[in-house]
Amino acid sequence: MSEHKLKTSIAILGCGDVGSTLAYTLILNPICSEVILVDPKKELLEAQVRDLGDATYRGNTGAKIRAGTHKDAGQADVVVITAGAKQKPGESRISLLSRNLRILSSIFSAMAPIDPDTILLLVANPVDILTYFARKMSGLPESQVLGTGTSLDSARLRGILGQKAGVAPHSIMGYVLGEHGDSQFIAWSSCTIGTTPLSLALGKDLTNEFKEEIAEHTRGAAAAIIASKGCTAYGIGNIAASICKYILFDQRTVRPLSFYQPELGCCLSMPAVLGRKGIIKAMPIQLNDVEKRDLENCARNLRSIIEGAEEELDAEQKLKEAFEAERPAVQS
Repeated sequence: MSEHKLKTSIAILGCGDVGSTLAYTLILNPICSEVILVDPKKELLEAQVRDLGDATYRGNTGAKIRAGTHKDAGQADVVVITAGAKQKPGESRISLLSRNLRILSSIFSAMAPIDPDTILLLVANPVDILTYFARKMSGLPESQVLGTGTSLDSARLRGILGQKAGVAPHSIMGYVLGEHGDSQFIAWSSCTIGTTPLSLALGKDLTNEFKEEIAEHTRGAAAAIIASKGCTAYGIGNIAASICKYILFDQRTVRPLSFYQPELGCCLSMPAVLGRKGIIKAMPIQLNDVEKRDLENCARNLRSIIEGAEEELDAEQKLKEAFEAERPAVQS
């Protein structure tokens, strides 16, 4: 890590619902000197900066907010990518992913060269797949590229279990692991309330039906919110701000984050120690046989999507090369 900087900055790429909510959270709970917003929609960008700037005048925040370029973002301490295409009616998941990968590629091209100490945080979905490709496109060390993954799903798990058990959510120790999506799973065997195993704390109430109800709640929460209001922003904005804090303050906090798993060949969420250099180390977690199978199935599904996306990208590249080869040479 380079010498200590007197000023710290967080760049947010994409100032839609999630990006602007994250920026507002960073203003209300300042952890950096400067928040840089970047978005190709210039009118929206300027309006968000002016609106958010008004929130800095109340006198008890030192954080400044400004519009910036991708080049500016590439020199920030933390870069948070919230930008991504929305799915069109009838569009396949792979096709949507291909569009988002093209956006991701253009972002890294515009940011280059990226400061070698920058930490990259992916929020845009599908977050596990985009994190996998971002580690290749960015040129940054594996430990400095991570996704929010199942951090919000795990927070939802703590919330609902806290309600059921009649305790504060922060007293629940439990993780949703794997994909931030349909194949995610709860590591029930390691869940505790304080130091008390969940099986002992809940007793006969911890039935298979209870577990399925909780799993369905955590898995379907985002879809239910989106169906009613069109997006989720506050929960993920708060989670992303917390992750930025753990990084900049080198807090060495353990959280479930999406990062590269060499033995599984993909990025998915597992517990990790988070600090100023990104992923400091993976934290081993004991899984039972069912949970191990869930993890393997999750990784298999993600690898299948990655392979499909790589094939489509290869086909696009070959088509582009064919067009360029057929283009007549410009006469001098």
